[in-house]
Amino acid sequence: MNYLSMIFFQIVAPILVLLVVGGILQKKFNFNLKALSYLINYCFMPAAVFVNIYETTIQLEVLGRVALFIIIFIGSQMFISHFISKILGLTSTESAVFKNSVVLINSGNYGIPVAQMVFAMQPIGVAIQVILVIFQNITTYTYGLYNLISTTKSGKEIFKDFLKLPILYALILGIILNVFNLPIPDSFRIPIDYIAEGFVAVALITLGAQLSQIEIRTMLNKTIIVSCITRLLVGPSIALLVIYILGLDGVIAQSLLIASSFPTSRNSSSLALEYDIDSNIAAQTVLFSTVMSCLTVTFVIYLSTVLFGA
Repeated sequence: MNYLSMIFFQIVAPILVLLVVGGILQKKFNFNLKALSYLINYCFMPAAVFVNIYETTIQLEVLGRVALFIIIFIGSQMFISHFISKILGLTSTESAVFKNSVVLINSGNYGIPVAQMVFAMQPIGVAIQVILVIFQNITTYTYGLYNLISTTKSGKEIFKDFLKLPILYALILGIILNVFNLPIPDSFRIPIDYIAEGFVAVALITLGAQLSQIEIRTMLNKTIIVSCITRLLVGPSIALLVIYILGLDGVIAQSLLIASSFPTSRNSSSLALEYDIDSNIAAQTVLFSTVMSCLTVTFVIYLSTVLFGA
């Protein structure tokens, strides 16, 4: 019960508060959501990803095993989501949003606080979660973007759209500066930090504004329900199987199992809004999976403690 209350009040409740703030502001001021989407994807998000990668210290002794797990796990989620979308007979746009909702996980503003809470005395657990954030960022802006762009474009057009994204250059620059341990002048670092710190709030307020324009009755859409079941229940089940196959144990296994249970990333909604691909369904999926994760993540944390805890 302690885990449930801590996760809800420290993680889920603040997210819901920002969503409500966004909804209220949208009703009063009627924001241009497309403009907000551009602001997020071309300013706030690149800054946040750059700072995250630049500041990350990856422990090489666990990187290999964690990377192997992540590759297998993400690959399995791609395969399963593609298979289910075929069974459901989804259109190309519905399929793109559905697959992103399953594969793209909220490892950042949801996952890291959970890891910090669970592994307060075991820093390696948090470090593993940071590694997962990096892999998720890469997956989001490769696989996730391709899913959406390919519904309306193909070939060279897709490649050109990739090259226009500042997030790609933020990733590359962050890795280079991190690897070579190059300092950033305060004149640049301070404003970058200001922007990065505002990312979560602006993204969630925008999502709340987007959700405020949706009719609640559409929350029972089959795509949303199946997506949440796949993300929150099937995902951790597959992760547990991969953990046993790879022979992982202890904090590493515990951290990876918990990380597999997090809800759909808000980035899946931001990108859907950016490219105008079933953005309403994407936004509802983020909201529904985040709320339901209050229960499912709590159970997975308990299960991980029983199976792999000291």
